[in-house]
Amino acid sequence: MTDTVEVGGNDAEGQTTTRGRKARATTELLLDTAERLFAERGIYAVSNRQIADAAGQGNPAVVGYYFDSRLDLVRALVERFNLRIEVEREAMVDRMDRHAGIRQWIECQVLPFTGGFDELGATSYFARFCAQLIADPELRSILLDESLVSSPTNLLTYQGLVETLPFLPPQLRAERAECAFFLTVGMCADFERARAAGTPTARTTWDQLALGLVDLLVGVWTAPVSPG
Repeated sequence: MTDTVEVGGNDAEGQTTTRGRKARATTELLLDTAERLFAERGIYAVSNRQIADAAGQGNPAVVGYYFDSRLDLVRALVERFNLRIEVEREAMVDRMDRHAGIRQWIECQVLPFTGGFDELGATSYFARFCAQLIADPELRSILLDESLVSSPTNLLTYQGLVETLPFLPPQLRAERAECAFFLTVGMCADFERARAAGTPTARTTWDQLALGLVDLLVGVWTAPVSPG
């Protein structure tokens, strides 16, 4: 009797594990498909049915089964990418010392971001997806919250960065942080789009783009402050 019970239990566990793997695979497939369609057409121009069809899912309600709303789907996409780069940024922050300058802190913000796109290679759509989010105030708040506010390592890099610029008042810090984020997303989206289309670019690799982007952001953060 004991052997029979154990076999039955193992079968049940195996079925549960198989269902879990299938659910995770379906979730990833839907996320990949939604990210591509959103990047190419816009967030609200794509229906759940179109996502399901493009993902090869026979049930048009499958997207609603895994994601309660369009905002939940968008948030899941942002969270997924940020999880990929958080470890790299954490390692960079751990290597920083108290004498680090502004360029090093900006590199901590930019290099994991561009490196994430580089790892995705030809399947990278996330930068163009982010550009779609920035154009919508509600969706932009999700991107900013998940990428900046909810990222422990990004908060550390921001704190380190502003400590190198004690002359900047809080309102200018916020203004330049927003400008830096918009510039980063915009340049990465344009580069990603050009690579997908085979269009020549001034920078030929993500590493080269990151180098130029860091140069620009140092200029943004250290720009002179006009009186008044």
